[in-house]
Amino acid sequence: MQKHYEISGVDFARAGEASSNFKTILKQLGISGDVIRKVAISMYEAEINTVIHGGGGYCDAEISGKNIVVSFTDNGPGISNIELAMKEGYSTATDSVREMGFGAGMGLPNMKKYTDSLEIKSEPGQGTTVILTINL
Repeated sequence: MQKHYEISGVDFARAGEASSNFKTILKQLGISGDVIRKVAISMYEAEINTVIHGGGGYCDAEISGKNIVVSFTDNGPGISNIELAMKEGYSTATDSVREMGFGAGMGLPNMKKYTDSLEIKSEPGQGTTVILTINL
């Protein structure tokens, strides 16, 4: 099963809809609560990063065989230093984003924590693709 979601880069009120929608689908399919929790947390973090840093983009989520694979792609500025971005508390979020309660620097660390595999493809000026894999 595959799902595709468009993610707006300007609508914080709708941020999280893709992860919430996919979580509902996983519940309907009878996926275990532990797996759903991992998917929901990691997917939400990636979705928020797509809104905040990527200016929007899209998400493709797929359940296949023994895995759930979710990818997020944006056309933002890219990540100049992935190693630094993976450190808890490191954030390039603007003050206005932080005032809304986002940008604490836990997005990528939480994605790593709640997935079985995290792949980040990014180059400055070329956008970012984040691939989350959670084992069933």
